[in-house]
Amino acid sequence: MIYLENIGRYFLMLRDVFRRPTKWSIMKDLILKEAEDLIFGSLGIVAFISFFIGGVVAIQTALNIDNPLIPKYLIGFTTRQSVILEFAPTFTSIIMAGKVGSYITSSIGTMRVTEQIDALEVMGVNALNYLVFPKVIALLLYPFLISMAMFLGIVGGWIASVFGGYTTNAEFLQGLQGDFNPYHVFYAFTKTFVFALILATIPSFYGFYMKGGALEVGKASTTSFVWTSVVIIISNYLLTQIMLG
Repeated sequence: MIYLENIGRYFLMLRDVFRRPTKWSIMKDLILKEAEDLIFGSLGIVAFISFFIGGVVAIQTALNIDNPLIPKYLIGFTTRQSVILEFAPTFTSIIMAGKVGSYITSSIGTMRVTEQIDALEVMGVNALNYLVFPKVIALLLYPFLISMAMFLGIVGGWIASVFGGYTTNAEFLQGLQGDFNPYHVFYAFTKTFVFALILATIPSFYGFYMKGGALEVGKASTTSFVWTSVVIIISNYLLTQIMLG
């Protein structure tokens, strides 16, 4: 029952996020700050993980091709498909649920504990619009982060397979270019936009409506990470079924 209540409150929160907007002169600075914290502050960890995940995918593919009749260009093909379809959009989003989601929940939760949100509401400010809307807009840049993850994942796979001696440069590039379907990129970025909305709103929900003190801020961050990851995985399944099924 409590889950249904939270779902209802979540959708009411989404409605209130877009009501009574804050002045643009203030909102502009908030959006730029959130973009720096949430997107550009995550470039390093996303680049590091994507590069090595691409390398691992390529190596594991190469090690499982033990039949000489199977062409080596499949290493490049598998790396491209795995990185674009799943590892870049989905795996990166789950990592971001831990990094960005916990940051959002803890920052808003701390404001709730220290009664800063109450102060905003007393001044007549729509606290949800002031706190959550900039995060939603900032995460519209999330596809840029995923594009970088796709590129570095493929580069990591190329370096691991070619310099590791598993295939030649020409064979890897042949697999990389063969049977390319642009719709798969559209599918990946559609998922990315959905995941961006989830990353911005679910952690904000748990931070905004938390109760208690400093200890509960940590618990809310953990809960938000769990539920953000669960919703991302379920959404990934549903979108895959709808768009590729």
